[in-house]
Amino acid sequence: MTLKSALLAASALVGVAATGALAETTITVATVNNGDMIRMQGLMDDFNAKHPDITVEWVTLEENVLRQNVTTDISTGGGAYDILTIGTYEVPIWGANGWLVSLDEGMSDDWNADDLLPAIAGGLTIDDKLYAAPFYGESSMVMYRTDLMEAAGMEMPKAPTWEFIREAAAAMTDRDAGINGICARGKAGWGENMAFLTAMSNSFGAKWFDEDWNAQFDSEAWANTLDFYLGMMEESGPNGAANNGFNENLTLFQQGKCGMWIDATVAASFVTGDDSTVADKVGFALAPDNGLGKRGNWLWAWSLAIPASSDNQDAAKTFISWATSQGYAELVASKEGWANVPPGTRTSLYENEKYLEAAPFAQMTLDSILAADPQNPTVDPVPYTGVQFVAIPEFSGIATQVGQQFSAALAGQQTAEEALANAQELTTEEMEAAGY
Repeated sequence: MTLKSALLAASALVGVAATGALAETTITVATVNNGDMIRMQGLMDDFNAKHPDITVEWVTLEENVLRQNVTTDISTGGGAYDILTIGTYEVPIWGANGWLVSLDEGMSDDWNADDLLPAIAGGLTIDDKLYAAPFYGESSMVMYRTDLMEAAGMEMPKAPTWEFIREAAAAMTDRDAGINGICARGKAGWGENMAFLTAMSNSFGAKWFDEDWNAQFDSEAWANTLDFYLGMMEESGPNGAANNGFNENLTLFQQGKCGMWIDATVAASFVTGDDSTVADKVGFALAPDNGLGKRGNWLWAWSLAIPASSDNQDAAKTFISWATSQGYAELVASKEGWANVPPGTRTSLYENEKYLEAAPFAQMTLDSILAADPQNPTVDPVPYTGVQFVAIPEFSGIATQVGQQFSAALAGQQTAEEALANAQELTTEEMEAAGY
């Protein structure tokens, strides 16, 4: 290299450094150990190639632990994370508190906020400002073994009732063969068993609170909900169900040990994927109802948000733009097929013929999402929004305690009546202490 060319090269490097393009920024992402999030970490070569100046470090946690960690960090301004994986419950509360950064500006030019499904984006928006970008959106639905249903001499309706589900579960159960007719969440947690049971209770006519914020666990509707759930699980559920959350039930279903599983629509690509031993024997139906006008399905999105305490907000927006874009969907499709693309966030995905052809669950997922109404979640009027949660700050703590009561009842450690009485007492005490 000549002296002139060396000087020119050095000058160029100095110029680049001065613009900050070579100044490396490290961002820390806190996320949940769900399959789609693990898949994203395996596709980071694409992001790294496009953004060599940004290093991404991951903190991947089980769902309940993630919620505890990020809630503590953001409420204290700890600043441990630059990006949080949070849900539809936290976003409006934390955004209103000024804890999150608005994503209305600074996202990539091709990110296209207008393409987000209104039902999902609406839960992440406060005063017309978007405070999180959905990585995947979901409702819940019935996933079932078509071969076992046929062998039982039954046919799954598109919109089943709870009585049909219980009857079918009993008919499909073969404990000698290790097959449980029904798998459902039993692990304690406001986002674990209480997500399932709150959504289920809506279809039984139950509610968390009346219009004066009085707890309603002493109601006949809640007694009917819990009695039905415990009875169905005792008849047809797996041993140790009180320890099973989303991931545990997913494994059971993939291993062929569940006749039916009622859970997140996002699981559909995993029960029909390469890791599933029953991939070619899976059908889908809407979450059950009781003829009261409400189905037992929820509405949720795991989303990426930036805490106001982050010192790397521009880099965080760059990552979120990549991870929640149409381009990311195309990346997943190119590597693992269209059926494995994160679902439930973009209108364009449900207009994509390649996706609709590859994903037999696509229309049922969309129908389930559209069937949920967070503004009117229950049969009777209530003072809160949220389908499987109550959108107040106190809910997560109260519902975790209630979830422990119901999980104990499932484990046989107390009766349904005792669990409901304890839930009524602790909820009333907490709400009075909070000033409701």
